[in-house]
Amino acid sequence: MTKQTVAAVVVTFNRLEKLKTVLKSLEAQTTLPDQFIIVNNASTDGTDVYLDEYQKNFSLEGVQLEIIHLPENVGGAGGFSAGMRRGYEMGADFVWIFDDDGYPQPDALEKLVSGFSEAVEELGPDVPFACSMVKFIDGTICEMNNPVPTWDWGRLQALGHSNLVMVSAASFVSVLVPRWVMEAFGLPYKEYFIWFDDAEYTMRITRSCPGVEVLDSVVMHDMGANKGVNFSMIDEKNAWKFAYGVRNQGSYRLHHEGKAKFLLFCANVAVQMRRGNVAKKLRRKMYGKMLEAVRFNPKTDFPQEPLQA
Repeated sequence: MTKQTVAAVVVTFNRLEKLKTVLKSLEAQTTLPDQFIIVNNASTDGTDVYLDEYQKNFSLEGVQLEIIHLPENVGGAGGFSAGMRRGYEMGADFVWIFDDDGYPQPDALEKLVSGFSEAVEELGPDVPFACSMVKFIDGTICEMNNPVPTWDWGRLQALGHSNLVMVSAASFVSVLVPRWVMEAFGLPYKEYFIWFDDAEYTMRITRSCPGVEVLDSVVMHDMGANKGVNFSMIDEKNAWKFAYGVRNQGSYRLHHEGKAKFLLFCANVAVQMRRGNVAKKLRRKMYGKMLEAVRFNPKTDFPQEPLQA
């Protein structure tokens, strides 16, 4: 049987020191990826110079290195879309996607591939992804990166697979996606820029079969404060990011789930902002993004087709 190849896709923007740790973590994997694809999102902190030097000195036997320097920052969503497309073009059977502050433990990929194979044996070939357990750097659960379990999340555990939980959505901290999924469901919406791109994509690809979280595949997320987010937390510093969240999630609720879900989402955002005493001018900004969501409806890019403008 021909060995299936894995392309590790890392998207980075102005986190050079953390990126160095990510690259060391990749190099230390007990099962090495066949390709390293590093997408530099027009960083301004010297990442480009470092990556060019890294490429010049790269010598991991049997591993291809691909550095993509994007001419402008297209956000995590655009970066993952570009990196996954390149992995597909290079012939990878799987892409393994994660952020530039996620540090896979040495056996993370080995366990992820093994867990995916176990799930396929039990559920059939339609399993669309496997994701890792994401921990904060102190070893506790990462509040922002808990996958969404299915109603029958323990089905595989009942069959003896104690390391597998069935899930319907996950974050892009560590997700293994097979080639056929990209062909059938396309790539993440690059237009989202940031926020909800991972949730939308993993929900999109689990329409006929759930994904799995592999509990013994562990990635440490070096994300600063370990806390979840909600719309009561909007302030002057983070409003730009929440604005993408309102637009993207609002678009998804309206165009993929219907008007009722959209209106409910908008109402929930309004309630949370009021409870958090969010400044009125920031509330108005979010209401504007709700209106923007009505016309914002990206189309799916497929990697086997020419890139859409």
